[in-house]
Amino acid sequence: MEKLVVTGPTSLKGEVVISGAKNAAVAILPATLLIDGVCTIENLPNISDIKISCEILESLGAKIVWKDKNTITIDTRNIITTKAPLDLTSKFRASYYILGAMLSRMGEIEVGMPGGCKLGARPIDQHIKGFELLGAEVTVEKGTIYAKANELVGAPIYMDIVSVGATINVMLSAVLAKGTTIIDNAAKEPHIVDVANFLNTMGADIRGAGTDVIKINGVEKLHGDATYSVVPDQIEAGTFMLAAVATKGDLTLKNCITKHLESITAKIVEIGGNVEDNGDSIRVWCDKRTHKANIKTLPYPGFPTDLQPQMGVVLSLSEGTSIINESIWDSRFQYTEELNKMGAKITAQGKTAFFEGVDALYGAPVYSSDLRAGAALVIAGTVANGKTEIYNLEHIDRGYENIEEKFRKIGANIERIKE
Repeated sequence: MEKLVVTGPTSLKGEVVISGAKNAAVAILPATLLIDGVCTIENLPNISDIKISCEILESLGAKIVWKDKNTITIDTRNIITTKAPLDLTSKFRASYYILGAMLSRMGEIEVGMPGGCKLGARPIDQHIKGFELLGAEVTVEKGTIYAKANELVGAPIYMDIVSVGATINVMLSAVLAKGTTIIDNAAKEPHIVDVANFLNTMGADIRGAGTDVIKINGVEKLHGDATYSVVPDQIEAGTFMLAAVATKGDLTLKNCITKHLESITAKIVEIGGNVEDNGDSIRVWCDKRTHKANIKTLPYPGFPTDLQPQMGVVLSLSEGTSIINESIWDSRFQYTEELNKMGAKITAQGKTAFFEGVDALYGAPVYSSDLRAGAALVIAGTVANGKTEIYNLEHIDRGYENIEEKFRKIGANIERIKE
């Protein structure tokens, strides 16, 4: 078993280079199944979810060559099976993108029910609705999803709720369908735009990504022989922005798209932090105790649910009583129990949590309940007095590349230890 040992308090200062976006990369990799050729993908985050995605693709017949730790060449010309390995697809949520891509490419696919962080109910009814409207038959039984279509035909599809996963999955399944598909009430996250840009680079005809109406004109085939670079990770950038504020530090983040960070920037300024937008980099610093705020998580361009735990650390140390309303996931507040072990005063009730600001946090053994909770605990350990031991690192490693190395470079006293 591994653990991170963080000794604080430390004020974080220096530069951080932001990795490629996990949420984009885990959709772009399955999207390569639509290509009858070879392509190169750069700026891939070197994280466990990406490595599992590559294993799944290889099990289907793809040939993958790692050019360096963040670049692969992938050849999907010879797909040999329509059954994805249950033991791998059940490990993380984004494995469901195999459904849309393989349904479009092969007309048939069988995968295990996707896994991932346990944040509450994550139904895939909107995915299935989209596939069925395009002409597929979908069966879910005994932990397996089976989808088949003799022919996919474009159709108007209205999303009953704004769903990132369903928007991307329907987009994947519609790319090679006959005719035009229009997704109404589509999600608008930056990684949806990135997946659309990737597909368009390979010959797709997708318009409107980033708005709530996406139009996909089906094409006969996608070509390879192209190189694509994954968009910078909005959530990793936001994590380090909030780490700078929590620790009263001064960080410059490079390789980021500041437009994607506007909701985080607005809240940091509201509570008393400072943000300087330099186009392709952003500087965040704070030299005083922050004050209270009320936050509601919302789909993009609202405040991201994936930055809610990290903001929770900041608010647990801010003056006054703050409120976070979580409108996306049912179980996002599991991390508050761990922060309370460190001296925070947080009361979570359903989808609302109240943060009564304390003067300091204190080191303690804590357990990461999910990916973003793990990042929040790293920030908490950095700002806390004494030694914090963080367990369940498999969650953190799913979404952050070399998290301890990046924190160490900006002054954190952090090490990974095998027990």
